[in-house]
Amino acid sequence: MNSKERFSNRVEDYVKYRPGYPREAIDYLYEEGGLSAESVAADIGAGTGIFSRYLLERGTKVIGVEPNDRMRGAAEEALSGFPGFRAVPGSAEATGLPGAYVDFIVSAQAFHWFDQAAARREFARILKPGGKTALIWNVRLTSGTRFLEEYEDLLLKLGTDYADVNLRNVTREQLASFFRRGTMREARFTNRQIVDFDGLSGRLRSSSYAPAPGHPNHEPMMRELKALFDRNQQNGHVSLDYETTVYLGEMES
Repeated sequence: MNSKERFSNRVEDYVKYRPGYPREAIDYLYEEGGLSAESVAADIGAGTGIFSRYLLERGTKVIGVEPNDRMRGAAEEALSGFPGFRAVPGSAEATGLPGAYVDFIVSAQAFHWFDQAAARREFARILKPGGKTALIWNVRLTSGTRFLEEYEDLLLKLGTDYADVNLRNVTREQLASFFRRGTMREARFTNRQIVDFDGLSGRLRSSSYAPAPGHPNHEPMMRELKALFDRNQQNGHVSLDYETTVYLGEMES
């Protein structure tokens, strides 16, 4: 499936069940990265606007660049109360924005879908001189508790193409080469979702590798997910633990 259309049938679950980002990660962008209330930021692969909201709440103007019509529409609806937000159709490789237009680029949970060479050229084109780029992920932990390990096993066993589209396939070397040589900085923060079974199943359904209803793996996966939850729940909840990673740097002009 075209990566730009993979989430079209998952928008509602994406809005409701995807994790947010820790305050410390947002603080880092403002205190160390140079973002401010006076900045104009482009959120590339903005999706339903989850990350854009954090910047808007601090007064930053945000242009959400999103190729998927349904996700972009969800962002426009969710962020309609912020006059500083504008959503535009476009991709990381062709944003449609003028040259030297934005002070800062963020891309949360999206870089692993990009054509990296084309995106690097486009990011450099739309950034003002001295502008920075931040690539952000919530990286779900796959070990440390029985639940995390069993959940990872389930995705590998019954996910449609989980191993192929896993964001962990992006190497540190690829990330470093995306930025201007020697400018990449890394920061890591703790993040967590405490969810009941509805929250867990919704989080899974929001993932592009979760088999949709009608797929032969859908019902077996949902059955095994419930059994996994029942084995591991405490007081009706389990913990999805993440490491929020931020890669910050300058682009080659």
